[in-house]
Amino acid sequence: MSTTENPETTARRRGRRPAGQDTRTALVEAARAVFAENGYDGATVRAIATRAGVDAAMVNHWFGSKEGLFAHAVLELPFDPLELQAALRDGPAHELGERIVRTFLTRWDGAGGDVFQALIRSITGHEQAGRVLRDFFQRFFTALITSIGSDRIPLRMTLCASQLVGMGMIRYVAKFEPMTTADIETLVRAVAPNLQRYLTGDIG
Repeated sequence: MSTTENPETTARRRGRRPAGQDTRTALVEAARAVFAENGYDGATVRAIATRAGVDAAMVNHWFGSKEGLFAHAVLELPFDPLELQAALRDGPAHELGERIVRTFLTRWDGAGGDVFQALIRSITGHEQAGRVLRDFFQRFFTALITSIGSDRIPLRMTLCASQLVGMGMIRYVAKFEPMTTADIETLVRAVAPNLQRYLTGDIG
């Protein structure tokens, strides 16, 4: 009797992942493989979902978009963009700068400085990764700034991004003291007022 499997039988058996499987993890693993094989532009949501064995709608459900999935799978950001947006909006607008700085430092400290260093390497060594990160910051901060009714959104967005990326570079990559070992609340008190001005204040 032949031991050769019918490809159609194999495909049917592989099919959709059964209930209880970690769909989110499956998508991240599949995305890393597809992005590596085809690049960002060549990778499609359908191809990633097919490799993960899930419906393509699950990409939007878990990550919001292909860009969001790329942020998790390749840039390895230590947070869920949709969850983070909701958390940051939960509170007074005049305290948004504090919430952003505290959350940024808490998430990156928890993930470890090596993760931020890897992120910086990815965006400086690969134009594609840098473009996606820029798009991510643009959408992320544009949504936040729009929600509080501030003007000059593109300028405010880039100022906020420069503050956070710069702070991350000094704390996790260049490791300037005392920034590297300062406790989070000390940095929140020092940095948040400037970030709040970028969000809601007079920027000239």
